[in-house]
Amino acid sequence: MALVVSATAPGRAVARIRTVAPGDVQLAFAQAAAADGIVLGSQSFDWLCEQGHVGLERVVKVRRDPALVVPVTAAVEQLGAIYARLRGDISVLYASRENLLLPVDLVHEPTGTVIEVDESPHFTSFRLVALELYPADVTVGFDLDEHKELCRAWCSRTDGLGRGLAAKGFGLGGVQRERAYHAALQDIATPAMGHPPLVRIAAVDGDGAAAYRRHRASMLALQHRGS
Repeated sequence: MALVVSATAPGRAVARIRTVAPGDVQLAFAQAAAADGIVLGSQSFDWLCEQGHVGLERVVKVRRDPALVVPVTAAVEQLGAIYARLRGDISVLYASRENLLLPVDLVHEPTGTVIEVDESPHFTSFRLVALELYPADVTVGFDLDEHKELCRAWCSRTDGLGRGLAAKGFGLGGVQRERAYHAALQDIATPAMGHPPLVRIAAVDGDGAAAYRRHRASMLALQHRGS
């Protein structure tokens, strides 16, 4: 996804799209947001990498920021439990690359808010397992119950996606378990690292522009907080 930001008038910016891949839900969402003057770009984080919660813990130890110790320690414990329940091989995380950063969909830079626009393959029984392991006081920027219901509604169609493919740490057919773990990593690690709660937007119909319209009020409120 290539987003180029250009100002058109004082206080207003739009994103010009260079090469648009048909069906790119995240890009369509960003385009719709840009029409409202909300610039959503891409960014990577050293604490969100192939090593998962092992990498998260490593980065925080290097930073030596006392404010991160308690929230990240709790996050690592929670993510460890989720990884184990999804039958991940912990030895693989330790052997993985710390410099292979995992992508995030969109970031609202003025507030540091990460926004994920989830298509139907994200809603599986494995994702439901992860969501049900979230602690009662988890801080997320989306409706957990709504996402759980979508998992129940879609899992019969999505659980088998990628069943012939191997996923690192999850073996053959583990693509959807890996996806569920990475989503949990994003959800739980993001606020632990001092960012606002991660926002998830469901776009099971594959229409990013429509997803933006459904969440336009909350996106405008986000923009207001960052101004």
